[in-house]
Amino acid sequence: MSKLSEIVDSLENRISKLLHRHEKLKQQNTRLEEELSVLRSQKEESEKEIETLREKCSSLKMANSMLGSDQYKRDTKLKINALVREIDQCITQLSE
Repeated sequence: MSKLSEIVDSLENRISKLLHRHEKLKQQNTRLEEELSVLRSQKEESEKEIETLREKCSSLKMANSMLGSDQYKRDTKLKINALVREIDQCITQLSE
């Protein structure tokens, strides 16, 4: 009988340890999910900031070329030509 009692006590002890470990892992998982959420929002903000800076850089390049910088004249001419083609397409569609 005492052997059976020892086995039951041992099982109870193991189950208790497993439940405790399970609870710790659930807490750790919750904490990691929160951290992941924060990191995702930071990533989104960073991507938005990068896009904003790229747009500013592009605008500065165009302004530079309009001020007489030879470095970006070709890019500006291509952009202006693309805009003119778009306008021509719009005019064509309106006249139909």
